[in-house]
Amino acid sequence: MNKKIIQLLFIIINVIILSARSSAQTHTGLFDSDSIFQMTLSGNIRSLLNDRADDSKYHPLVISYTQQGGTISIKAQAKTRGHFRKQRENCDYPPLLLRFTKSDTLKASVFKEQQKLKLVMPCRGDDYVVHEWLVYKLYNLITPRSFKARLTRVTLDDNRSSRNKSFYGILLEEEDQMAKRNNEISVSWKIKPQSTQQEDFLTMAMFEYMIGNTDWSVQYLQNIKLIAPDSTTIPSTVAYDFDHAGIVDAPYAHPAEELRMTSIQERRYRGYCMHDLQKFDPVIALYNKLKPEIYGLYTNCTLLDARYVKSTIQFLDDFYKTINDPSTFKKEFSYPCDVNGTGNVVIKGLKGD
Repeated sequence: MNKKIIQLLFIIINVIILSARSSAQTHTGLFDSDSIFQMTLSGNIRSLLNDRADDSKYHPLVISYTQQGGTISIKAQAKTRGHFRKQRENCDYPPLLLRFTKSDTLKASVFKEQQKLKLVMPCRGDDYVVHEWLVYKLYNLITPRSFKARLTRVTLDDNRSSRNKSFYGILLEEEDQMAKRNNEISVSWKIKPQSTQQEDFLTMAMFEYMIGNTDWSVQYLQNIKLIAPDSTTIPSTVAYDFDHAGIVDAPYAHPAEELRMTSIQERRYRGYCMHDLQKFDPVIALYNKLKPEIYGLYTNCTLLDARYVKSTIQFLDDFYKTINDPSTFKKEFSYPCDVNGTGNVVIKGLKGD
């Protein structure tokens, strides 16, 4: 072979290799991948999980994971968090809050951009963790004003036990990072839903209706965060914590008594009263446009059993039938205007996580 051709091929190969390396380096963020992240939490795990008091303390631990063929170990702290899922009578494992300390090891790790991270632990089995993770992915399809989530395979390595436990969990994007990603800031105001960005609210409220979630309120910032371009601008609503949604179908989930509902499988629109329902037209158009991708999240997920996929598709079918039938849509989404109903009942919710 001609020497110049060999040299040219050598140059091309090196360019390809460098390009691949560069690409890999630009996609090392924790939430830049949909692959299952595997990590081990090592330390006095029993002491950590048993500390479920309202004023729970941080406990030292080590977070380990594999990166480029080697093991990365990072010193961190963790404490139990939340309310409903924190109670021993409700859930097997409490949710955790992970806190990182700045170090050279942290800077070179997948957690380099993190300071604190919420870790959702299984309440009553792995299946419902996967179900809730898919709801976060579903919300990401609808709007960038949503929290990113990474499905995680968590191994608990208790230094006082020879038996390790492994299960699925969810790592959630930090609130300030979510806001920054949207070129906004996080705000905490006492505000009525009518005073938030209307189209963003309607998009969010329809999402809650679609997944069958009633465990939220803007007034109490119950499973709702607010973000805005600055501290003087009308904020947008961002929902999170979906384990009480009908689409998740967790066995412990139930509606608040004040809503007079029989099941989480029963949908209830909990927005505010609007007489001009045409304002929903662009929101309905968005959901109809995204329908194939929404269904695809469930039909293409290999972690789900066939029975759950079938029931979820039926649950989504009912939603699409409702929003695309004018009379049914009017009945459902005018419900907050019914003075004899519970559409305008403001509750603190179930004290979620």
